[in-house]
Amino acid sequence: MTKDDLLVELYHKICPVGLDKNINRFDNRREITASNSRQMLSSTSALVVHNPLLRRTDPRAGPTCARPGRAGFSSIRSASSSLTEKPPAIVEDRDGDLGAELRGSAKFPAIRAAKRVVLVRHGQSTWNAEGRIQGSSNFAVLTKKGEAQAETSRQMLIDDSFDVCFTSPLARSKRTAEIIWGAREEDMVTDSGLREIDLYSFQGLLKHEGKAKFGVAFRQWQVDAANFCIDGHYPVRELWQRARDCWTKILAHESRSVLVVAHNAVNQALVATAIGLGTEYFRILLQSNCGVSVLDFTPGAEDGSPFICLNRLNQTPGSPVAAGSSGGRKASKRIILICHGATESDAEVTFPTHGNEPLNMLGTIQSQKIAELLLDLKVSSIISSPRSASIETAMAISKVQEAADCLGADCVPRYVEMKQMQELECESVLQQSKKDAAPVPILQPGWLNQHEDEVLTALWYQSGRAWRTLLDEQSIKSEPEKVVVAVGHPVAHIALMGHCLGLTKEWMGSFHLDTGSISVIDLPDGPAGRGVIRCINYTAHLGRWSIPITRPTPDDEDF
Repeated sequence: MTKDDLLVELYHKICPVGLDKNINRFDNRREITASNSRQMLSSTSALVVHNPLLRRTDPRAGPTCARPGRAGFSSIRSASSSLTEKPPAIVEDRDGDLGAELRGSAKFPAIRAAKRVVLVRHGQSTWNAEGRIQGSSNFAVLTKKGEAQAETSRQMLIDDSFDVCFTSPLARSKRTAEIIWGAREEDMVTDSGLREIDLYSFQGLLKHEGKAKFGVAFRQWQVDAANFCIDGHYPVRELWQRARDCWTKILAHESRSVLVVAHNAVNQALVATAIGLGTEYFRILLQSNCGVSVLDFTPGAEDGSPFICLNRLNQTPGSPVAAGSSGGRKASKRIILICHGATESDAEVTFPTHGNEPLNMLGTIQSQKIAELLLDLKVSSIISSPRSASIETAMAISKVQEAADCLGADCVPRYVEMKQMQELECESVLQQSKKDAAPVPILQPGWLNQHEDEVLTALWYQSGRAWRTLLDEQSIKSEPEKVVVAVGHPVAHIALMGHCLGLTKEWMGSFHLDTGSISVIDLPDGPAGRGVIRCINYTAHLGRWSIPITRPTPDDEDF
């Protein structure tokens, strides 16, 4: 093997996955050669060394290399978290700085005004129903179920205003867009970059046919899609690059509110590239048929790359807790993150300092709506923050759960274990922020970014212990199927999702949760494997009390 051949091979070994395009520079328009391998290796070596995800030696070792200690359960009492408490020695502060470095490398074109982008996956297609691999082929059309799903999405978005609709040219996506767009007169723009992932020789095969014909390659597609190669192409890497190109076009369009109707894999890539995640997150951020995801873009400083926040992920026409696969695998263990209902202070600009607030009337309604949504789900245990609003929300869920099996004459009440976890209490840490006023109101997208680094650090370490404890709850072998519900403040759950995804505290501002919302984490490989995010900030169950998809952005006059 020549020196040049070694360079090419080294490039492919070092750069199979990454957090942004600077690592994944595979270009399907040209082959990787020795000369451009030298250039790519020099530009990515620092990121490969510092990327905590790439430094992980055991892919099943959990969300972070340094696993936080087990949190403790406690009875009701006020928390006493201190910002001066020294974090565990096994957690290295440098990871936080590295997170900021990696985020900074994912550049997007500057925008003049805030922009909201709503992503929708197409409805069920004929090939979805058959279990056939579609890829970017254009033979499938919507089934009757798919048409009904698209109609439900239209109703979900009927009161929302959009300036433009971008859609894939493939029939199943274009038809979904036409149903959702309805009688709107604004433009519909077809963009081939929004087509589904190119799967080449796989396209058109039933899944068992792909397994029989391609063997090892099909297995790699299932378990290591980021490094999957077929017909000389790396489909997932190509898709990530294409998604970034799509964002350049979408952000350059003179519009404030954008609807994008596309496909499963490409929508995953759009979400991941927007918040700076690489190809190793393929199949981690689910996109169900007609699932709605929302991203907020806010102008950056000095005409720099915009700040990007994932406002919600995969809000589906059906229930987010219904049985189903996670990335093609059955998940028997699940963690459901419930944000407690609203309190009086939720409308305040700064974080409340006047104590332990109960639910207000809206919060009580929200807690009942949450309990109703979980009615058909057999919850094993409910773990809540010791704060009043969380306890009240947890109690509402518990009462409905225990009554769920008592609709007949001979049935016995269902027992649901209830616990309180001190590490889910984040309010006392937030109250120690030295900032008296903030330009963005509490719990609005971007609000967390206004806090001091020491506040975010304290929250991160505390939530790490909470996440480890939730995983321990799922480790009991005598319960092969277990659903754990965690009830707490939106900030606590944002941090928990960050730990699930193996991120650093710098990513906390990239997610948003509303009061009364539901987020679902599936564990298809058990608590020792990677979590799959089924949905984030699901609020459709709140009905008329739900928050509109395209509500005003922070710089609107009526915000």
